[in-house]
Amino acid sequence: MPLVSAVVADRRPLPALPRPAGPYRRAWWRFRRDRLAMGALALFALLAVVSFLGPLVIAIDPYQQDLRGSLLAPGDAGHLLGTDNFGRDVLLRLVDGGRVSMTVGLAAVSVSLAIGGLIGLFAGYFGGWTDRILMRIIDVKLAFPGILLALVIVTVLGSGLEKVMIAVGIGGIPRFARVVRGSVLNTKGELYVEAARSIGASDRRIMFVHLVPQVLGPVITIGTFGLATAILSTASLSFLGLGAQPPTAEWGLMLSEARRFIRIAWWLAVFPGLAIMLAVLTVNVIGDAVRDALDPRLQTAGD
Repeated sequence: MPLVSAVVADRRPLPALPRPAGPYRRAWWRFRRDRLAMGALALFALLAVVSFLGPLVIAIDPYQQDLRGSLLAPGDAGHLLGTDNFGRDVLLRLVDGGRVSMTVGLAAVSVSLAIGGLIGLFAGYFGGWTDRILMRIIDVKLAFPGILLALVIVTVLGSGLEKVMIAVGIGGIPRFARVVRGSVLNTKGELYVEAARSIGASDRRIMFVHLVPQVLGPVITIGTFGLATAILSTASLSFLGLGAQPPTAEWGLMLSEARRFIRIAWWLAVFPGLAIMLAVLTVNVIGDAVRDALDPRLQTAGD
């Protein structure tokens, strides 16, 4: 009897088991182990902070002209990266140009994701004629080179950053549509989807509550690469004179304006080119690391 009383008295609640790490937390662990990716992420974060928060902390005017100080070499008269033909500080224009390029790139990727993601979601879930019609439209879009289609759209709509954003965003729609469609086709036959359908869940709930979270991994990967493509496409269109217009500080436009002075003022072309290269390179490195981190085939027991 005393033994039974001791057992009853010792019935304390068991400690709660730690919550298992989800797939995205495990992906973040794998991403953090990639030193190159973390360095690229830190560099891109630095570019973003300087471009977006720098003008808020320090009052800068990238359009201020000083004709007496035109084409000053880097380091002259307190201009760290020199001045252009109007005496405008190149460093200040690079900072403002980074804000413009990244804003247009993020907006273009958002347009591509919103439209392409919905097309892929509906095509993959409903299948049949819906899938055939939507995918044939995407195939027609893929028949045109991206830069050529962007040139046509900008020519029709007119030049300007808003038109460039729309053109680049439309150019990225097929990429998101095909990736989301493939992910939905692989996921919609899972048991949890069938269970949701058996208890009367609507198609809208199944798509946006059960399927969308499962396709986020490929979408994040494609979106990262799409940001690099959007930044490069924006700079290309501005270089051709169809994007940002003077006196806007935009990296591609700065490169275009530097062509006339390439022999006497090398810094006007070198520094915007380096800015484009660093932004695109860091985003591509981050995209590679994100793809590897989210790939379930790379998961090990130690994760």
